[in-house]
Amino acid sequence: MIASHNGNICRPRQNFMMKKSQPIVATKNLITLLIILLQAPLLAANDEVSEQYQDISLIRNSVEDFVYRNTSTLPGQVAVNVDKIDKYLTLPRCSELQPSIPPGSRLWGKTSIVVRCNDRDINWAIYVQAEINVMADVLHLARPVSTGHALTYEDITLQNVNLTHMPDGIFTDPSQIVGKIANNNLTVGQPIRQHMLRAPYVIQRGQKVNLVVKGRGFSISSEGNALTDAAENQVVQVRNKSGRIMSGLARTNSIVEIQP
Repeated sequence: MIASHNGNICRPRQNFMMKKSQPIVATKNLITLLIILLQAPLLAANDEVSEQYQDISLIRNSVEDFVYRNTSTLPGQVAVNVDKIDKYLTLPRCSELQPSIPPGSRLWGKTSIVVRCNDRDINWAIYVQAEINVMADVLHLARPVSTGHALTYEDITLQNVNLTHMPDGIFTDPSQIVGKIANNNLTVGQPIRQHMLRAPYVIQRGQKVNLVVKGRGFSISSEGNALTDAAENQVVQVRNKSGRIMSGLARTNSIVEIQP
């Protein structure tokens, strides 16, 4: 307290202000409490409503699980990106979600996956868009190759690429192509595809061959001349000594097997 010049006592102004603000604070606290009490029934009602509808995140999870489970045998590393599902979508709650792919579709690249409710009393289905990427090592040419060249390990290299962006007929295992013959000139950096290569010939046109006719309990051999080239197990045409043209299967060691 402070004494004035006329002897009266003056109370500090700060105390007066503090006493004056206390009712205001109390009023604010009361309003906040009323808001909480009023919102509580609404929140409870919202919870009850949300329990009636399907959790969208569970649909998304079911799609991811379905894709990973059905692509586990693919070479390389599989990555799945599921598009966002409308969070305001209101579907009846389902206890058993059943993802599948439409007829003619496959789990590769951009695709659609249908998710159905498998409950007895609930019937709904939605389509979910997803992108499936498969990263794997693919064989490419490490250097130029000329027509007729038999590929070696030095001719090839591995590059990690997205298989879903690659053409059909590519190779991931070097043992699948080493020893195969180039059908035409190939340039460095190309992914190696099936149509670029052929198996080496075991029978060549004009070559003398041994014709072998095998049956139940017998085997007959004669000579002939090959009229076509053929890799092992391919059909080759042969002219025998009497001039008759026959077809058989090319085998190693200049043998053509004729079916009786």
